[in-house]
Amino acid sequence: MTVDGGNGVTLLVCDDHKILTDALAVVVERDEDLTMVAPPVHDPGQAVDLCRDSPPDVVLMDIVFKGPMNGIEATRRIKDVSPSTKVVVMTAHDDDRLMIEAVEAGASGFLAKEEAAGEVLAAVKAAAEGEVLIDPATLTRLLHQVAREREEQRGAQRLLSDLTDREQQILELLAEGKRNDDIAAGLQISPQTVQTHVRNILAKLRVHSKLEAVAFAVKHGAISV
Repeated sequence: MTVDGGNGVTLLVCDDHKILTDALAVVVERDEDLTMVAPPVHDPGQAVDLCRDSPPDVVLMDIVFKGPMNGIEATRRIKDVSPSTKVVVMTAHDDDRLMIEAVEAGASGFLAKEEAAGEVLAAVKAAAEGEVLIDPATLTRLLHQVAREREEQRGAQRLLSDLTDREQQILELLAEGKRNDDIAAGLQISPQTVQTHVRNILAKLRVHSKLEAVAFAVKHGAISV
């Protein structure tokens, strides 16, 4: 399609399904209120570059791509280089975790890929006007999920804060794959003392194994890997 200037809402489409993007391009071209800033792109990194050089009003962004960058990370980067650009995530999956991550990255809303063309065009224009594109039931469900996750994180931090410095040190060594004997030798303490520390760690974190303790600590940010 021909890309030109003009009034109205400017749009960029980023999705690796060429049939979908070609169809969207044809529909957009027929709408006098919409202008593509570039032909549809299939690589989210390219979308970020275009938003840096020629910021559109709205980006329609897929979530899943074959390359190293997904649509959520691309959304985050687009909002960094062009804060005024509204990113609407197109998804074929009703995945609450992905939706929460997209919102946290700066997405303005969501569109199901099975939406009719007219609905897509209306959504693009609404997003450009600052509308949040998410139905009330989904919004309520996501807010409840965020609240649950925040409470879980607060609870985990309380448990982790009960660890002594030595227990934290041993937990980090466990995360490196060290065995009890190796830890004992490195810290110049007895294997029995290490076992006691490990038992205390498991009890304080309310887990059942060293592996579970390490996974718990990594999940909640106490250990970086």
